[in-house]
Amino acid sequence: MKHFWSRGPLPATALLLALGVFASACGNDDPAAPPMATPSLTLRPARVPLGYPVEMTYKFIVASGAKFTQNYRVMVHFVDQDDGPMYQDDHDPPVPTTSWMPGQTIEYTRRFFAPVYPYVGNATIEIGLYCKDCKLRAPLAGTDTGHRSYRVAELTLLPQSEGVTVMYKDGWYASEGSDTSGDGSWHWSKKDATLAIKNPKKDSVLYLKVGNPDGPFKEPQRVSVSLDDGGSLDQFTTSSGQGVTLRTIPISAAAWGSRDTVELRMSVDKSYIPSALVPPMNDPRELGVRVFRVVVVPKGS
Repeated sequence: MKHFWSRGPLPATALLLALGVFASACGNDDPAAPPMATPSLTLRPARVPLGYPVEMTYKFIVASGAKFTQNYRVMVHFVDQDDGPMYQDDHDPPVPTTSWMPGQTIEYTRRFFAPVYPYVGNATIEIGLYCKDCKLRAPLAGTDTGHRSYRVAELTLLPQSEGVTVMYKDGWYASEGSDTSGDGSWHWSKKDATLAIKNPKKDSVLYLKVGNPDGPFKEPQRVSVSLDDGGSLDQFTTSSGQGVTLRTIPISAAAWGSRDTVELRMSVDKSYIPSALVPPMNDPRELGVRVFRVVVVPKGS
């Protein structure tokens, strides 16, 4: 069965709806055309627990006679073993395609966090090039699964329990949003919040993705991260116009200590209550910042 996905990006809310049109689209291929580029994708690592980061290195070798007259986006779709779409990471390449020259190699790396999605096993990654005003995706070299969507790599998704366990303990609200699109789901923190982390007892990297796009403050909020013994790990600022900030914080085995569970504290210098704003919002919670990701990856994982 061939994939029949939109020429452009497929919103997360439409993923399941797209399944309903697969049967009628089987065999409905686009016309043959000379490939404009040869795509490839390298994953590091190629096996990750749900929620973990993957360094995805994209490479496009532009064909000798190719000329891009439109700026294309890169379509990136993750497909399960039953050919069902799960999630996506569509993006603009760092060099616009109208600047790609014949014979040129375009290569860049993006960090992608595997969503905490109810699926483990092998996932196929397919890519393509599309643009807003184009009726067809650009023809590329490789295995076309239908409608110029090309299979380029495979990612093995492991259970979340295979990674370092992180529990939202005190000072957090329930998860909101969807983990399959954009920056993913998030937890609002209070002014002070605590995470309980299963001690990896190894040198590790803490990935912390934070933002407060709708905050009422004119000045940035200062965020402090520390271990429960008082050891400071990081301090940074985030503001409503800044978007989402991803911090990569190294933590040594010595800093983790010997306890089985370690508490990590996160504090912001100011919080707010939406219902106390002028005009007020119907939300009486004390809000600090949105936290989209907290992932601990031991070195060598």
